[in-house]
Amino acid sequence: MAYRASSATPSAPTPDVLLDPITLGDVLRVASASDYSRWEDQVRRTGGCSDPIHLRGWVLHKDKTTGETLHHYSTENEPGGRLRLACGNRRASRCPACAWTYAGDTYHLIRAGLAGDDRRDIPTTVRDHPRVFATLTAPSFGPVHNRPDRGTCRCGTRHPADDPVLGTALDPETYDYAGAVLFNNHAGQLWQRFTTRLRREIAARAGLSRRELADHCRVSYGKVAEFQKRGALHFHAVIRLDGPEGPETPPPAWATVDLLSDAICAAAAHSYTSVSVPAAADQPARTFRWGTQLDVRPVKAFGDGSDITEQAVASYVAKYATKAAENTGTLDRRIGELSELDRHQVPDHTRRLIAACRDLDSLYPDRRLWAWAHMFGFRGHFSSKSRTYSTTLGALRQERADYRAAQERDAFGFDDREPDTVLVLADWQYAGHGHTPGEAALAATIARDLQTNRETAREALLSEGSTE
Repeated sequence: MAYRASSATPSAPTPDVLLDPITLGDVLRVASASDYSRWEDQVRRTGGCSDPIHLRGWVLHKDKTTGETLHHYSTENEPGGRLRLACGNRRASRCPACAWTYAGDTYHLIRAGLAGDDRRDIPTTVRDHPRVFATLTAPSFGPVHNRPDRGTCRCGTRHPADDPVLGTALDPETYDYAGAVLFNNHAGQLWQRFTTRLRREIAARAGLSRRELADHCRVSYGKVAEFQKRGALHFHAVIRLDGPEGPETPPPAWATVDLLSDAICAAAAHSYTSVSVPAAADQPARTFRWGTQLDVRPVKAFGDGSDITEQAVASYVAKYATKAAENTGTLDRRIGELSELDRHQVPDHTRRLIAACRDLDSLYPDRRLWAWAHMFGFRGHFSSKSRTYSTTLGALRQERADYRAAQERDAFGFDDREPDTVLVLADWQYAGHGHTPGEAALAATIARDLQTNRETAREALLSEGSTE
């Protein structure tokens, strides 16, 4: 029998899901503990992380000149003798709380490259630079069940939007599963060749050589990978033209949105933009190119009535930065044996893609297909950017660390001291990770509360902005 949990103390959140007796008992144990408030504070500081890192140790602040102890902290008095830190996993399927933070960082990174950000030394004049939102797709590996705008699927059915058969092969026996995973595996190289060719196409339209282009114009981009339901990878990218010194300098007069869009289409279709894979055993030689479904649309400023706005594009990219191939039914971790797929009821189409990775692994050992079978062969970065597109994720994380350090200095009364006069000694050891079943239920509730508060605050800000 399952029970709906109720908290044992007024301050403890109440999980709004049905819990089994063992989990319910653990919830009551955690919530009734004398140090529950401190445990909840730790979890809130992680954002409700579902798999926090546990540390044991201490930190000591001393005055360098006098040797006076200014502050001492130890985990001895913490719940379980441990300090809990956020895991930082970007995957929403593994930790929704940390993925929310990662998505937020990606949003600010992409939007800063579209609208500028004075705090991060990206001028707002980038809004006047030519910029487009481009989607480059995979080629066909065989017909799949789909929902065309008009008519029915090739199978004769009008599939509902949530039909699990969407994206699966119409004829699994003739579908090129090997080609699909090999394309995913080489998608990063194909993107690199595309960006190289794009610069040549832009230079040709400006009447310049590839070498001369750098003295007049620079191509910047931020991109994210997305898996379609069929398990094939495609890229969404914000592509922008800058002056020779990057976003601080205006692009030349000939650099227009139309020129950029035309160059992207030409670069994606050019024969140079391809990757060849040699034949091996029963596998033929293959040459991979982008699919014919190329979409290139200008990015408009906020409030002009366009669907492709700065905010919309940044939100779209941020959304997929926290996902992998989970929408196909695959696992979100490396696979040890194919028998794991039975336990997790992995769909047949997904199973065949994973099996293709296993079968091809010995034929292309340098491609590490089996190690990345859960990603259908893809082993590249899900989100990446060119050097001058915007700020970096590392810089955004450092901003948070600096903010917290300033809070700490204020709390400890260090504001009136020069930073280099304080000696910091520390000793930390890894002590595990994760939650007990009851802790996990309570942490999930805390995470939902935090998310609700954030959404409420955001809606209030948007409402205030709309009334001004």
